[in-house]
Amino acid sequence: MKMKSKQAAMEMSVGTIVTIVLLVTVLILGVVLIKNIFSSAKSVVDLTDQQLKSEVNKLFSEETKVTIYPSTRLVEIKQETTDGVAIGIQNLLTGTSGDSSFSYEITCSDSDIKEKCGISADTAVGWIVTGRAEDGISIPSGDSTTQKVLFEIPTGAPLCTIRFRITVKAAGTTYATDFFDLKVKAA
Repeated sequence: MKMKSKQAAMEMSVGTIVTIVLLVTVLILGVVLIKNIFSSAKSVVDLTDQQLKSEVNKLFSEETKVTIYPSTRLVEIKQETTDGVAIGIQNLLTGTSGDSSFSYEITCSDSDIKEKCGISADTAVGWIVTGRAEDGISIPSGDSTTQKVLFEIPTGAPLCTIRFRITVKAAGTTYATDFFDLKVKAA
């Protein structure tokens, strides 16, 4: 009787250990799967032009003249890295046919950037390495275009959030404006 009791206890503890190992394995696989799902969003730098245009076009509605990707309007960039945003411009000008010429410019719109981040607006705009402004963007009526704006955050940049404004012009007058925020993170 005593021998059967020890054997039953041994079988139960082996069964418990196997169950715990299987549960831990399933838990680890679940965590990895969730991490992959939430980190599947790529940065603007990693997307091809066609993928980027597709992502930006998903954000347009019938009346949207300008859109920003990522749709959260917040881009987080670590010091010593390059990343950015995409700007979509849709030609919704009425009374025109054919192509229309557009331009855009990005400026720092934080009036308290000196107090908040300890840098000037010119310094923040200087982090834009490509796509700060562009003239002569030809867009057919009803169509859209996508532009990349890339930031290169230097070592020692302050860890803060800065607001940038995009001003799009058509025929010399303001066509649309929008904004996005840049959050500088530690390397």
